Amino acid sequence: MRKIAFIPIADNNSRILILGTMPSEESLRKQERYGHKSNQFWKIIFLLFNKPLPEEYEEKNTLLKEKRIAIWDVLESCEGQGSLDSNIKNERPNDFNKFFKEYPRIKHIFFTSKKAEAFYKRYVGFDGEHIFITLPSPSAANAGMRFDEKLEKWKILADTVNSYT
Repeated sequence: MRKIAFIPIADNNSRILILGTMPSEESLRKQERYGHKSNQFWKIIFLLFNKPLPEEYEEKNTLLKEKRIAIWDVLESCEGQGSLDSNIKNERPNDFNKFFKEYPRIKHIFFTSKKAEAFYKRYVGFDGEHIFITLPSPSAANAGMRFDEKLEKWKILADTVNSYT
């Protein structure tokens, strides 16, 4: 079965792009990014900005926009069983040339995993116009790192957001 990713969450104020690899099966089912209850993405984001974590998905996205953060995935589509990045095959990347023309103010790109970075490097390539930073995966599958360690490494995102205000 072919999986199709979501459209980006971005606007003309976006300065930072967070890139995942591909939404999990649970995220696709719920139609919410990072929708699996064990994924720590939203918990990390709201802790970084000292905000209570809302239940509503739209409220979560509102914080991203307030902080000038866009969110998308490296892959437009792929095949594979389950939600592990290691199971991805027959992948097709998103059109980043078009995306960066539409959102030219984005300067920082944060990958939510080494696999997202690897797919981006393979299909898009790094350039001198953006700053690229790879963060530890917020997925529960990244059990080799404690939550507080992940949060500490993600603080660079908050520092970058603050540099734009």
